[in-house]
Amino acid sequence: MSELVDLTATEMSALLRDRRVSAVELVEAHLRRIGEVNGRVNAIVTLTAERALEEARRADDDLARGRWRGPLHGLPVAHKDLADTAGVRTTYGSRLFADHVPDRDDPLVRRIREAGGIALGKTNTPEFGTGSHTVNEVFGATLNPYDTSRSAGGSSGGAAAALATRMVALADGSDMGGSLRNPASFCNVAGLRPTPGRVPSRSETAAWFTLSVPGPMARTVADLALFMSAIAGFDPSSPYSVREDGSVFAGPLDLDLSGVRIAYSPDLGGLPVDLETARVTAGAAGVLAGLGAKVEQVDLDLSGADEAFRTYRSWYYALAFGDLPEAGPNVAWNVERGREVTGADLARAERLRTALFHRMSAFFEEHDFLVAPVSQVPPFPVEQPYVTEVAGVAMPDYLAWMRSCYWISVLHAPAMSVPCGFTSGGLPVGVQIVGRPWADLDVLRLGHAFERATGHWRTAPA
Repeated sequence: MSELVDLTATEMSALLRDRRVSAVELVEAHLRRIGEVNGRVNAIVTLTAERALEEARRADDDLARGRWRGPLHGLPVAHKDLADTAGVRTTYGSRLFADHVPDRDDPLVRRIREAGGIALGKTNTPEFGTGSHTVNEVFGATLNPYDTSRSAGGSSGGAAAALATRMVALADGSDMGGSLRNPASFCNVAGLRPTPGRVPSRSETAAWFTLSVPGPMARTVADLALFMSAIAGFDPSSPYSVREDGSVFAGPLDLDLSGVRIAYSPDLGGLPVDLETARVTAGAAGVLAGLGAKVEQVDLDLSGADEAFRTYRSWYYALAFGDLPEAGPNVAWNVERGREVTGADLARAERLRTALFHRMSAFFEEHDFLVAPVSQVPPFPVEQPYVTEVAGVAMPDYLAWMRSCYWISVLHAPAMSVPCGFTSGGLPVGVQIVGRPWADLDVLRLGHAFERATGHWRTAPA
């Protein structure tokens, strides 16, 4: 039974189709694994074991009758505690919602269920997903499976740690300023920030806000593609939903890298980067060149990204959380910044982001992909609220160390974290692959090629 949890989601799905394993067996194996390791890392904060077993029995009955629900049929998954789950406690990582039980599912949760996924529970997140360190007053901190004295990243840290420790086959996440990519990098798993609208989301307050997107997390890129085939696709509840069907992600991921033009940026245009992180991510350029790609180190111009992101983010926090005066310090700090934003500030942010979009459109006429560090640092001590210094450079606030992720968020482009290697101390480091807007499948294909060439994802926590 323990060997089942070491399989990839794609392998599990094939065994289910061939009736060589049952959904009940898969769920039981993962529940056993949760019982063995979750107490060590605190990744899954609400467990729905009985409900999952009941769903697994139904999945097996359907399969016996020849009914295949969808690409996630019978696969154990977990939902981030930001995503509403009908009838299941959803706290958003906030003591203000410690006992909250929604009466309807988030669109992402609904799609996963309709595709046959079986939810085992909810994964930990900082309050309202604020920050790239998963700790809150309701459940405490999620610990890094590779070194439990270190952070698992955030805000999808619970999801990343649950995947790394083989407690679930797939986990959903979300990403505004790196909340999906950063924990994937810290925990040696894969995570895709899709092009906004590719995986639709519903908002009652900011339906046109494109910085925050839901996305898939998994141990391999093939599993990400499997997940995307179920969760991507048009939804009229989102005003900028992409109309292309999710089935586009069900095809082959093979990519001939001969002549593929890859821009490698070691620092995204001048950001400080930890020496160990820089060493590991620099190796990615050599791997891709060895696969036949034309790799060129570039001086990247992302000027304007910082101001645009911070302005939009602050405005959003004031809009979404301004009526919660008792929220935690990170949320309160963002709300206060949002209340300072003027119409002139928003106008300037829009001009900066527009100029950046056109500048990067020209960039992607010359290059097929951008490859860069995901995070500027490896996993940091878990008791530290945030990174205060990078490569000897002091960070002015709790956001600044995440710039290697959140600058990319402004581009309206798909970006993925793929395991790239380990520091000399054994801490995971991911590499970030960025593609043209709407070229999500191409990003997955390049990540798949890199993953097959390196195999770093196979190194599980001790």
